[in-house]
Amino acid sequence: MFRRVFIFALSGLLWISAVYADDEGFPGRAEFPAISVIEQSELLERLDEVTVVDARSSLEFDTLRISGAVNIPVAGNAFEAEIKALRDRTDKPIVFYCNGRTCMKSYLAAKKAASEGITDTYAYDAGVFEWAQAYPEHAELLGKSPVKPEDIISRNKFQQHLLDPDKFSHEANSQDSQSLIIDVRDKYQRGATGLFPGVERWASLDDRQKLEQYIEKAKKESKTLLVYDEVGKQVRWLQYMLERVNLKDYYFMHEGAEAYYAEMMREFGIK
Repeated sequence: MFRRVFIFALSGLLWISAVYADDEGFPGRAEFPAISVIEQSELLERLDEVTVVDARSSLEFDTLRISGAVNIPVAGNAFEAEIKALRDRTDKPIVFYCNGRTCMKSYLAAKKAASEGITDTYAYDAGVFEWAQAYPEHAELLGKSPVKPEDIISRNKFQQHLLDPDKFSHEANSQDSQSLIIDVRDKYQRGATGLFPGVERWASLDDRQKLEQYIEKAKKESKTLLVYDEVGKQVRWLQYMLERVNLKDYYFMHEGAEAYYAEMMREFGIK
């Protein structure tokens, strides 16, 4: 099944090879050595002294965020203008964050800000989920703080909606499939094409209107919704939307496109 899209994904395989060679704790630090990082405990100590920017989509921001953060999606077309406007309003250090250690958006945001001449920026690369676990009183879930453990969708419920890359691929490419496949990665993560050309839709988490239209289509036509992201973390926030609209028949690709590429590497003997 994977052989069908080998040509489209070869570049992704080479990228994954490089990432896997980096430090597993914070793989982005080796890829973005010029970006200054701030540790979790230091950010807590300096929270009133910095401006915190959520570099993710508005959907992710509205679901779980660091209290007091502002949302400037790094994949948005207005990022440069918005980050310049923010610097005009404050001379505080700017700290970018995204989902977690394997999410590169905090580094990308700091890099793009630097290219616009903005200095004194940092990446908080442990991410929002670790922050909410460590400091629930300084986080907001669906607009409420402190974050209560019982309000978070359990790991077990999340895992009930996971398919490994091979099974996900089989379902997506099946001639008898009654499914709607959505790639929710942003333009930087996706590149030139998705994993299932010709059968999937692209609706990044930044394009909420388009995403909601596809979700409504799947619900109205009683289709199974198959969704994948880059590393399997962004879909955790999408699950809150799916549960809110009472969509039951949906699945995510376990560990996202990276796991798909890794599976292809094993199949083709690429190290």
